[in-house]
Amino acid sequence: MGNIIAIVGRPNVGKSTLFNRLTENRTAIVDSVSGVTRDRLYGKAEWAGHQFSVIDTGGYIMGSDDVFEGEIRKQVNIAIEEANLILFLVDADDGITGMDEEVAALLRPSKKPIMVVANKVDNAMRQTQSAEFYSLGLGEVFNISANNGGGTGEMLDALIEKLPITEEEEELDIPKIAVIGRPNAGKSSFINAITGVNRNIVTDVAGTTRDAINTRYNLFGKDFILVDTAGIRKKSKVHENLEFYSVLRSVRAIEDSDICLIIVDAERGFEGQDLAIFSLAERNRKGIVVLVNKWDLIEDKETNTAKEFKEMIQSRIAPFTDVPVIFMSVLSKQRIYKAVEEAVAVYERRSQRIPTSKLNELMLPIIEAYPPPSTKGKVLKIKFCTQLPTRSPAFAFFANLPQYVKDPYKRFLENKLREHFNFNGVPIEIYMRKK
Repeated sequence: MGNIIAIVGRPNVGKSTLFNRLTENRTAIVDSVSGVTRDRLYGKAEWAGHQFSVIDTGGYIMGSDDVFEGEIRKQVNIAIEEANLILFLVDADDGITGMDEEVAALLRPSKKPIMVVANKVDNAMRQTQSAEFYSLGLGEVFNISANNGGGTGEMLDALIEKLPITEEEEELDIPKIAVIGRPNAGKSSFINAITGVNRNIVTDVAGTTRDAINTRYNLFGKDFILVDTAGIRKKSKVHENLEFYSVLRSVRAIEDSDICLIIVDAERGFEGQDLAIFSLAERNRKGIVVLVNKWDLIEDKETNTAKEFKEMIQSRIAPFTDVPVIFMSVLSKQRIYKAVEEAVAVYERRSQRIPTSKLNELMLPIIEAYPPPSTKGKVLKIKFCTQLPTRSPAFAFFANLPQYVKDPYKRFLENKLREHFNFNGVPIEIYMRKK
């Protein structure tokens, strides 16, 4: 299970700057989720061989900079609840403010590791000033400048040491299926219908992490692990920001799974948050099946056909439209087992390996017939391709001038791969390499 780091603090102390610095020094930037909140929110970072997710809680405060304490209280509570470690960012230039003291008071009772980080320390005078943050009573103060990166290395070294050691579960070679979707789309009912157990809601016990629950099942001879985030009840104090909360929940489940079943409410259509959750699964390179629930409640099937609904979803999720869409009803158990079968099939497609000889035999004649368009008078040639040994399908094409091969051509290659090999529900990556 991956570790999640949350950055908290009052407005204008540089949370987003620090977030960008932590997530963008990674070679492959995991783009933030668009459409969930107005701001960048969630990214991946890596330091000294450790990967972790970073959440900028400031990214979801609606309203202007003079945000009410209530909003900050909300985000600090979410961070305490969801993160494995909290970075409390303060501003060395301003010194301790009343709002900093409020945030510190919220953090003190938490059992989670907390690091006080003084930002904007870019000269000796501020180095001295920042000592006053020790009076917050939260331990050592780390001096950084998020703007130019000063001190971030030392801070990250300390952060890695404080991270809880995540138990590496023995990796079973069976699909881990996450059931995700916006609140009230029918996730819990779907899981209960499949497993036949009405699992009682887990009550809160202080200090326990309430992560996704992984349970192993066998259905019709198909063996799989269900990553269930739905059984965890929403705490009253965070329910004001359900959207942010459910996205956070999805982040956890997606990272811990191979395949994502995205449940969409037929009555509400495919909305912005559905798309955000879909993009998150796609960017994490997970297999995807879209399940349209409550299809039995759509009154006028004549004007609202499954075909039209599917086309509407495809237009929203383009360009990655090669995704199975299943119309079901959890209530009448219609097609719910089909959903699991499809998930297992997507897992098998995601694990397939195409022999290099077969790949070249098929792709090179296509590339010869439709070569990449020449750029700046240079003729581009692709001589060889191979599948990379990654967990999700990725292909390297070796070219004389890889930097000039543009995205539309990469999409063309991806579409050809999809035409000849079944990658339905599976994101594919195409890399251009120097031959």
